[in-house]
Amino acid sequence: MKTALMVLSCILTVPSAFAARSVEEFKTSAGALKITTVMHAGFVIEAGGQVVIVDPAQGSWDGVPQADLILITDIHGDHLNQSMIAKVKKPNGAVIAPEAVVKTVTDAQILRNGESKTIGAWKIEALPMYNLKRGPSEGKLYHDKGRGNGYIVTYGGLRIYIAGDTEGIPEMRALKNIDVAFVPMNLPYTMTPEEAADAVKAFHPKVVYPYHYMGSEPKAFEAALAGSGIDVRIRNWY
Repeated sequence: MKTALMVLSCILTVPSAFAARSVEEFKTSAGALKITTVMHAGFVIEAGGQVVIVDPAQGSWDGVPQADLILITDIHGDHLNQSMIAKVKKPNGAVIAPEAVVKTVTDAQILRNGESKTIGAWKIEALPMYNLKRGPSEGKLYHDKGRGNGYIVTYGGLRIYIAGDTEGIPEMRALKNIDVAFVPMNLPYTMTPEEAADAVKAFHPKVVYPYHYMGSEPKAFEAALAGSGIDVRIRNWY
């Protein structure tokens, strides 16, 4: 059953290099859930005494609590950093990743597009993420369908969509009942802020964070969603 989101987000103080980051708190049926931005595509989810880290690849991860679970979306270096995974993972922590990542992170658990896995109180669903038209050359795409994963992470009824590197694909536009979404917007690799806003309007999350936006203007994304009723939260990821 879906739960109501906390109306106000909180900017908390944490005693470490982690402290400078934005921390958002949401209510779930299983208690409070916190999301902390780190850099680019990397962030931390905390709830129920457990830590989930998404794409620990860029920036400083000093002071970040060690992860019970790490989610990797793709093979590119701004999402996959083997030494950083080793730094932030608990000794008994798990890594979930698409099959292409397992060539680098050999102990990762493979989750393919369309598959799901439940680990403790967390349900992880793997979704497609891919380019529709953009690539390095004619006939090539930056992200081929099936290689990488977007994810829906569900905890206490709260559904968090992590888009990964993607354009506004049909699978994104068809999503239902998303509470919190993280959507990329940077060229040439994903899409423009306006294209991202158009896709977000289609599935209408309650809250959306522009992320993975280096070189783009998230304010343009916010402007394109004005009047939609979607809560756009721009945070400093760089």
